[in-house]
Amino acid sequence: MALSAGGQSSGGTLGARMLGSGMAGFCELGLFHPVDTIAKRLMSNQGKANMSNMNEVIFKDAANKSVVGKVKSLFPGVGFAAGYKVLQRTYKFGGQPYVKDWMNTRYGSTMKANFGESTGKTLTSAFAGSLLGIGEIALLPLDVLKIKAQTNPEVLKGRGVVEIFTTEGRGLYRGAGWTAARNAPGSFALFGGSALVHHGVFGLKSTNDATFVQNFFASVSGAIASITVAAPLDVVKTRIQNKPFDAPESGVQIIKNMIKNEGFGSFFKGLAPKIIVVGPKLVFSFTIAQTLMNFFQTL
Repeated sequence: MALSAGGQSSGGTLGARMLGSGMAGFCELGLFHPVDTIAKRLMSNQGKANMSNMNEVIFKDAANKSVVGKVKSLFPGVGFAAGYKVLQRTYKFGGQPYVKDWMNTRYGSTMKANFGESTGKTLTSAFAGSLLGIGEIALLPLDVLKIKAQTNPEVLKGRGVVEIFTTEGRGLYRGAGWTAARNAPGSFALFGGSALVHHGVFGLKSTNDATFVQNFFASVSGAIASITVAAPLDVVKTRIQNKPFDAPESGVQIIKNMIKNEGFGSFFKGLAPKIIVVGPKLVFSFTIAQTLMNFFQTL
């Protein structure tokens, strides 16, 4: 995400951006899907997770299996996740520079005149990211199926992908409004926070001039801000999506039940493991994406 946050366009052809960012998403999936599964299961847990029941909350039916069995249990829905993650990273990594360039062309001078050069660049990157975040709901069905496989696999047993899409139809877009509400501020904080560090802290005119260390701190700062801002709505979105197809529950009702039964702290369940993985995940994703984009650009 640091690759496309802030500064001027990262350059490169459409093919290099799409292929490089897509492959980065595929590599990221293999390493970090288990952590995502743990976070989703913690967010979906409606009781209190403590040392006595943490094993059951995280590993579910594999709680009493061997270490190998437990590790395998953290890879449910990896097929859906592959489609979702690769498309999502291609969309975000490869798409944000184009939206940012368009905004710079249309509104760059106005932003600079009203907010100054550094702040103007930061806000342009943030708004470009926010627009992409809202548009990300087009990928929602794959995200829904991934989350159900991670947290409520029983509803998918014995059902093929075509049959699920045919039968459920618009039900796969359940929670689209909450997803957009989460993505808009989350993506704004992600790209804006990263750009703020690049331009405000390090004083860079372009992120192309950033060192590995500068990109690391910018990425981690932006991602932590994004995850924290989006956490409450992310929990609500996850709980909407992990419900059985034939027993949906509205976001408003979920919020009421959470406040009544679990307290306000429940809106930040799963936040710790997501933040813990942010640093290495973003450094890895940035390195792979940058390397592959540059490589494909030279072909």
